Amino acid sequence: MSAPTRRIGSLTVSAVGLGAMPVSLPQAAPVPEKQAIATFHAALDAGITFFDTADIYAPTWDTMGFNERLVAEALRTWHGDTSGVVVATKGGITRGEGEKWGRDGSLTYLRSALEKSLTALDRDSVDLYYWHRPDRSLRYAEGVEALATLQQEGLIREIGVSNANIEEIAVAQEVLGEGGLAAVQNQFSPTYFHDSREELRHCGEHGIAFVPFSPLGGVGGGVRGLRDRFPQVRRISDAHGVSPQQVVLAWELSLGEHVIPIPGASRPTSITDSAKAMSLQLTAEEKAELDAIIE
Repeated sequence: MSAPTRRIGSLTVSAVGLGAMPVSLPQAAPVPEKQAIATFHAALDAGITFFDTADIYAPTWDTMGFNERLVAEALRTWHGDTSGVVVATKGGITRGEGEKWGRDGSLTYLRSALEKSLTALDRDSVDLYYWHRPDRSLRYAEGVEALATLQQEGLIREIGVSNANIEEIAVAQEVLGEGGLAAVQNQFSPTYFHDSREELRHCGEHGIAFVPFSPLGGVGGGVRGLRDRFPQVRRISDAHGVSPQQVVLAWELSLGEHVIPIPGASRPTSITDSAKAMSLQLTAEEKAELDAIIE
């Protein structure tokens, strides 16, 4: 099934992607592998061609790469052509014995993390690689320079940064040059937007893809509260006969051609429903109602 597409640098992806984290949350029992693979296959069946993972999406510190391996297995076993599927992963957060967490944006660490991700994903290069979170022990530019080095070596096609503020995005743009920063992945949803709204707008002004993670409110129950907390979501959902999730994702898509939400899912029905947002058309009046949430 084909779906509307958007751009991330040189890459073409479906307008809605899949956040793979929920099938293997850190420090939690993973979703059964059969169910996880079925969820990923359902995303592909629905026309989704953009998968988001990370090395730390694993149940324990010593199973780093768990989620990446699941993504690779799902792509390997799907019945269709996966040559156009774009996979994004991230590095820069460390996990050690006893679940000791930290951050390391050095070239040495990012190279090591990327090489492990490539092995887990069974790829020679990563389509999109994000610096996952800033390492406050070094200048932000150093971490971005490390990514640029890895790109020059052919290990990364496009560079992204995650959990970045306006100043950090600007530093990345300066280091990488015009068009060098392909994507920014920050948390953004109707329940979380105060420190990512300006980043979304900035990316739109500079031709950078903005990829909202937890676009429906996150794994802590945000989805279930959409109808109750936002009367406009409930009204529009009822008017179109669709889920509140579809309404919210369609609204996020309407915020700019550079916006590519990546709802998470651990069940095939969830991602199948979310994918339908790509074909949901909101009226100007409905969009204005929803825009008021973040104004």
